Amino acid sequence: MTERPNNLHFDSAERYPRDLPTTGAWMPGDHLGERKFVKVNDRPFVVESGGVLDEVVIAYESWGELNADASNAVLVCHALTGDSHAAGDIEPGHVADGWWNALIGPGKALDSNQFFVVCANVLGGCQGSTGPSSINPGTGTQYGPTFPQVTIRDIVRSQKLLSDKLGIDQWLSVVGGSMGGMQALEWGVMYPKRVRSIMPIASIAAASAMQIAWSAVERLAIVNDPAWHDGWFYDASETEGPWRGLALARQISQITYRTTHVFDERFGREVHDPRRELEQWGRFEIESYLDHHGQKLVRRFDANSFLVLSKAMDLHDVGRGRGGIAKVLGDISVPVLTASVSSDILYPPYQQAEIHDMILKGGGECHYEVVNSPQGHDGFLLESEFLSPLIAATLSRAKRT
Repeated sequence: MTERPNNLHFDSAERYPRDLPTTGAWMPGDHLGERKFVKVNDRPFVVESGGVLDEVVIAYESWGELNADASNAVLVCHALTGDSHAAGDIEPGHVADGWWNALIGPGKALDSNQFFVVCANVLGGCQGSTGPSSINPGTGTQYGPTFPQVTIRDIVRSQKLLSDKLGIDQWLSVVGGSMGGMQALEWGVMYPKRVRSIMPIASIAAASAMQIAWSAVERLAIVNDPAWHDGWFYDASETEGPWRGLALARQISQITYRTTHVFDERFGREVHDPRRELEQWGRFEIESYLDHHGQKLVRRFDANSFLVLSKAMDLHDVGRGRGGIAKVLGDISVPVLTASVSSDILYPPYQQAEIHDMILKGGGECHYEVVNSPQGHDGFLLESEFLSPLIAATLSRAKRT
């Protein structure tokens, strides 16, 4: 057999180590980390798509103490690939630092000396809450692709059940960015008497065609991975899951989270290995960066959860079945903070401005700010100096209402 030149061969081992797991989901028997678990349903939980979950367990983390009248509770909602570890260090049970470390803790905007801050892994997630990687009590095996499609409204309903179990009748605020902002907005619509304020940041009232297009391509990256096996991959050997597809999905999304300015300034046309600059599969530094983010997600996420939650974001529309977006937003009765990142190409500022304008048109209260930042959609995670005083001011207003 004629030996083939290496420069004509795409070798995924160069881009991804061979120890990537079949799934990055938390599994029973893994270290608990800072997670706490609550079975939230006392009867079957029926989701909007018609599926039924006999048992719904929500994993959450908390910071601070709930006061005597439970009036100081704040719910933080995470984005697509986030989880309950919103604050804290890398430690056993948590492979990444808290995604909002700069905002949660003593003396910070979400001050754990004043507030009882809760972050729950969403229904359909993979870090302790009931999702595709969880054991179906009816079969004794993972739900896998049989896990029903959930919506943002289903997620919020499960959070409402969690708040009941925690003895929290009303949240001082519900706050989140991106998919977390969708949840915050739905809280203001679904349970207006259970919240005193909401803060949907870099988020939307309904997914746009462009957002759906990006999400659809990301999902196709997963289902076209031969190792996905129609979602039945949990019994595969340790490194044989659909990590290539999940990594590619993350790489696609990472491009939408940042900006041309950031990529040019940070990477330009730098080559990862100058010795291979002119080879077909030699990499630029930007490619190495994307490979790195793909690997990171594979180690802490699950391919089936990505499919379910990505679709939930596409299905998000606060006006669906309620008379339209303008009517629903015009009826919001609690104080709202919404904020945009000027360079956000995924959730552009006009979408947050529309939320603001529709709320005001209906007679509601909404404060809107735009941070002038090159960071793109990830600005809601990175621009803590901008967000901190806005969040603190909103909490102060909520305490006075």
